[in-house]
Amino acid sequence: MATSCLAIPLMEEGEGEDIGLEALMALLSVLTPVLAVVLCLVIGFMLVRSRETETTSTPSGKTEGAKKADFRTWVDQDLQDDTEITAKEEEDGDWADSHEEEDLLHVPYSPPRYPEETMLQRSKDLYTLMNQRRSVRFISPEPVPREVIDNVIRTAGTAPSGAHTEPWTFVVVSDPDTKHQIRQIVEEEEEVNYRQRMGDKWVNDLAKLKTNWIKDYLDVAPYLVLVFKQTYGILPNDKKRTHYYNEISVSISCGILLAALQNVGLVTVTSTPLNCGPQLRILLKRPANEKLLMLLPVGYPASDATVPDLKRKPLDDVMVHI
Repeated sequence: MATSCLAIPLMEEGEGEDIGLEALMALLSVLTPVLAVVLCLVIGFMLVRSRETETTSTPSGKTEGAKKADFRTWVDQDLQDDTEITAKEEEDGDWADSHEEEDLLHVPYSPPRYPEETMLQRSKDLYTLMNQRRSVRFISPEPVPREVIDNVIRTAGTAPSGAHTEPWTFVVVSDPDTKHQIRQIVEEEEEVNYRQRMGDKWVNDLAKLKTNWIKDYLDVAPYLVLVFKQTYGILPNDKKRTHYYNEISVSISCGILLAALQNVGLVTVTSTPLNCGPQLRILLKRPANEKLLMLLPVGYPASDATVPDLKRKPLDDVMVHI
């Protein structure tokens, strides 16, 4: 009986492995473009998620504020604390070595010492005087003796300072035209501050004080005292001198200045003219190492002056005795 069979070719040893490898390579050649697309999609998805995380981590108030004032920066470079000199600044100029300065002579110091009863009374008297201090925006145009202002500035200059560098400049303005130019600069920037930069919460907090960007007192006050901090000093040999803690030092001198004004019966309102520093520095011809810290209109209070009926915190809320 004849038998028919299907002839199956026999493979030699190793031939099957070659065919499997060829099939795998063919499969990979097909899948490689797909894998590349998938990899790109994964990377793109990770980048999008990263940006979304950065966006959501930004406070909404800051984002809204940036949108409102994107054409003008809110950051006031003059009011930033810059008590340390960066390495780049040290490279930019010729800085004096502290060893070049002469040693200071130390002399005996013996301030008056009062009996305890006198100390107690003097402490009460000074508190009573300073507790009457208020920020006054209604100032009389009545002239103030120039010598009084000179002595007040001298008193402010007794403040301590880092390494006794005395990093302050007090510019006293009494010229009417210059005062008016200062007012124009301040009011222009202050309007932008109130309308765009400061934000609704800040403006609402100031509403009870009835303040706005109109600064009549800058024209009316007999004197404007602009306090500049010297970010570094310039020695007679044109070398630069580091002014340590210049921001804190000048702030202390401003506090003493307020006490000195109160002591002679004059009034002021402390103002930090935000974003006005560069323009006022140019107007007053101040050098680049000086930055405006505070603007004080100074004079007698107007006859119809009013102030908010504010209360101060009790001692227990501001002092901790250990």
